[in-house]
Amino acid sequence: MTTTPTTNPNNGNPRSPKNRRYRRSHVATAVIAVAALMISTTAWLSLVFSATPHSLPAPQSFTRSQSRTVSRHSGHSEELTVNDIVFGIAGSAQLWKQRKEYVRLWWRQDDMRGHVWLEEKLPENDVDRSLPPMMVSEDISRFRYTNPTGHPSGLRIARIVSECFRLGLPNVRWFVLADDDTIISVDNLVAVLGKYDSSEMVYVGSPSESHSANTYFSHSMAFGGGGIAISHPLAEALSEMQDQCLERYPKLYGSDDRLHACITELGIPLTREPGFHQCDIRGNAHGLLSSHPIAPFVSIHHVEAVDPFYPGSTSLQSLKLFTQAMRLQPTSFLQRSICYDHRRRLTFSVSLGYVVQVFPNIVLPRDLERSEQTYSAWNGISQRNEFDFDTKDPYRSVCKKPILFFLKDVRKQGNATLGSYMRSKAEDEFKRKVFCFSQFRLLRNLQKIQVLGYPPTKKWHLVPRRLCCKLNQTSEAVVSLTMGQCGKGPFRLHY
Repeated sequence: MTTTPTTNPNNGNPRSPKNRRYRRSHVATAVIAVAALMISTTAWLSLVFSATPHSLPAPQSFTRSQSRTVSRHSGHSEELTVNDIVFGIAGSAQLWKQRKEYVRLWWRQDDMRGHVWLEEKLPENDVDRSLPPMMVSEDISRFRYTNPTGHPSGLRIARIVSECFRLGLPNVRWFVLADDDTIISVDNLVAVLGKYDSSEMVYVGSPSESHSANTYFSHSMAFGGGGIAISHPLAEALSEMQDQCLERYPKLYGSDDRLHACITELGIPLTREPGFHQCDIRGNAHGLLSSHPIAPFVSIHHVEAVDPFYPGSTSLQSLKLFTQAMRLQPTSFLQRSICYDHRRRLTFSVSLGYVVQVFPNIVLPRDLERSEQTYSAWNGISQRNEFDFDTKDPYRSVCKKPILFFLKDVRKQGNATLGSYMRSKAEDEFKRKVFCFSQFRLLRNLQKIQVLGYPPTKKWHLVPRRLCCKLNQTSEAVVSLTMGQCGKGPFRLHY
């Protein structure tokens, strides 16, 4: 009989107490080694990165506070109103006495919320209760500013959205930033922002008209003078990280590029709206205003840096008429339409609330879409390739130049507006009489154009289309036009 060799009960038995103690000691040794390695690595990394002047951006995560924001605003079915918006207006105490007159033109004290943010407190006798309340910005001396050509006020203005958010105002869906020399069409702003979901992080605005400015800063940056709209969740995220972010960009020039840098760190792209106008131009703004994009007019900046919009008036007088027309019919303000007088072969190009151009020949819509370059860029450059939109050279032939009829007065007529546009005296009027006799005789007695403008539908801006025009009864001295939204189907140009 074969016998089984006798063995020690503890040898070769994996479940024996001795083997379990041995295995646990090896695991503990491994854990201690890994922990020591992690501690030493962390210490080494801290030593290395402590030598850099600024920390890197923290990884983005879906924080608890952001989760609360989304749940509070998600599914927001209520229609946006102006009371859902808080305005942060960047101002200067030294310039406020003049600039406040521009804000007065569009601010509605009874139903708007917001503040003018200044670098210092105004004297008590300079406070106007009909304008937005004044706020003094927080001290920014702790931030580095190393740009050799800019001004540290850019840091102060960049933080306005965060300071607005930290006021803790209730029921805010949007924060809108603008300068104190910006005119805003509040009704159109509400309509445009109403397209977007304010429960998400949204960054709305427009780049500059200047190609050089966009190249220097960014083609994907909203310029602050034209206005920047920031949804509530994005403002909340900015308020949590912006101060640390600003430390990483001491070399940047101004406020809007610093704001853009921090929004870029959050991963939010610019949503472009063509009705926001930085207006980085100088001189005569006629070519820009008369070719407004087919979109609601929202804002215009640098209003004191260009010639008066309407000839024969001061800048402020001109802006009062401009904003009067804007308020009476905001949806169709500055919208264009084209009428043809087939018998006399004339073209009427209307920019509602601003100007009617009468061409002594037939001009096709594609040519009228381009902006006549009556201005130079903010940097003084006048070449066409300096601008990031379609332009055309000014009319050189006196016989092809349009005769301009600028808005003189406007009033309500039912649900429409009735505007009177009066002929503007041109410097080359005598040359036109001499060299363009055949064309000029058709227009020599025309002094006034009346335009009856009907507003487009409430949702016109969602699927925009150029307004249509009808030529009514005419006489040698007065022409009557009617403008309104086109019907469905083609609009035929019978000429």
